[in-house]
Amino acid sequence: MFKNLALYRFTEPFTLTSVELETKLKDLHFRPCGSHDGFSIGWTPPVGKEELIHACNGFMMLCLKREEKVIPASVVNEMLQEKITVIEESEARKLTRKERTAVKDELIFELLPRAFTHSKKTHAYIDPKGGWIIIDAASATKADDLLSHLRKCLGSLAVTPINTKDKPVITMTRWLVNIASVPTDLMVNYDCELRALEDSISIVRCKNHDLNLPEITNHLDTGKQVTKLAVTWQDRMAFIIDENLMIKRLKFLDLVQDQIMDIEAETEVERFDADFSIMSLEIANFLPRLIEVFGGEQ
Repeated sequence: MFKNLALYRFTEPFTLTSVELETKLKDLHFRPCGSHDGFSIGWTPPVGKEELIHACNGFMMLCLKREEKVIPASVVNEMLQEKITVIEESEARKLTRKERTAVKDELIFELLPRAFTHSKKTHAYIDPKGGWIIIDAASATKADDLLSHLRKCLGSLAVTPINTKDKPVITMTRWLVNIASVPTDLMVNYDCELRALEDSISIVRCKNHDLNLPEITNHLDTGKQVTKLAVTWQDRMAFIIDENLMIKRLKFLDLVQDQIMDIEAETEVERFDADFSIMSLEIANFLPRLIEVFGGEQ
């Protein structure tokens, strides 16, 4: 189940089938780091050990894996200083900055084969009918990384971040100023971030805090606006909306969890298929409403 939703719209219909998409992704299939590689990145099966695309109910799940060699900076710095000292004493001179950099690069090259590896996966799925690609990423940088690699495989990828007529900051601020303006199917929770938009340093973060208290109103009266807000939708999903309409800290609540638990699954693939099916349908129902409460798409 995704924890974040980075939402991108296809500006042209996505017409590839899951089989066609699988074929295109194989050119950038994930391969573990070689002995002297600092990192490796590529597509890996979302579940199981074979297919790069997991298709269900018209949705297509894919997964980008990044593996990096981990060399602690403290180890590098200690060994580097030892090497530099030996060279400087043997040559009776101080190394230049360029020479120090060259020694460091050589040292890292020597350490790479012995380094530990650390890997991360970024999942995403394509909704061709709805015209979405949805990425489980908490930052635009991480989402863009996946889109960049998908673009390499497809040659082009006509997508754009979600954009609504009403700015999320203005709408969410209005909700806190006048709680009666919150749509009836949404409930404002107890976390928010307030910021003076002309002063990025002045930030107020509230966690498990009553947002109806006068101190919150005072911040709003002085010009601060809501840049993050915790919300529940129809008692089915709880999440935080940020100023760019990225959904973070997503949780599927009991009504959805009960559906998941009611499905019997004997294998990992069957469990994944059930979770993906329910999650994607929930999100497909939610996204049109998300766009609607922010004034429709721009």
